[in-house]
Amino acid sequence: MAARSWDEAVARVLACEGGYTDHPADPGGPTNRGITLADARRYWKRDATAADVKAMPVAVAHRIYRDRYWSALRCDELPAGLDYAMFDYGVNSGIARAGRVLRRLLQLSDRSAIVTAEVVAAAAARDPQALIAALCDERLAFLKSLRTWPVFGVGWGRRVAGARAAALAMARGAPAAAPQGGKTGAVVATTGAGAIVAAGAASAQADHAAIIFAVFAAIAVLAVAAMLVRR
Repeated sequence: MAARSWDEAVARVLACEGGYTDHPADPGGPTNRGITLADARRYWKRDATAADVKAMPVAVAHRIYRDRYWSALRCDELPAGLDYAMFDYGVNSGIARAGRVLRRLLQLSDRSAIVTAEVVAAAAARDPQALIAALCDERLAFLKSLRTWPVFGVGWGRRVAGARAAALAMARGAPAAAPQGGKTGAVVATTGAGAIVAAGAASAQADHAAIIFAVFAAIAVLAVAAMLVRR
């Protein structure tokens, strides 16, 4: 596919992954922009720490995603829409799982997870929208089977639904809707290839303002009560 597919795909993945997290229920541990500490040590700094992951430049995330996920899954050679669906699946659940599932859907041996020239040719001969739908169905079923589904399920469900809708739109050559976050629930809007306007911060600011208002309101009530008691 054209470079534009990569630009939109990585923008969407970064929007879904959000910023730094270190959730105790997440086996990935310290993670920033979807890059775990293990991946940071494997592909960036051998002795990377949680602090390094937290300060990781976005350019590093781009390079890791391009080389270790997008290119490893041969997304440049896959049909439009399927390229993004595979990329997002690989980032979320690992390229080995994404590769095996695609091979299985194409009725090829899934003893290997590698996306070979045979896989690319078979994908090109199939209806991309049908493949996208089947891939996302399997992806959601797998996520629901995980013990961490009760913790991350709402975000994962939104992410798969968003990836499905966007990938199908790409396959049709139509504009894709704004992505919604996976772990973080961040919401963004796209205004073109790679152009993103973040909206999650606005929601956080609104919540913060509401909390401050509630605190001041409580203080005011206590003050009035104290005055009435003194009288």
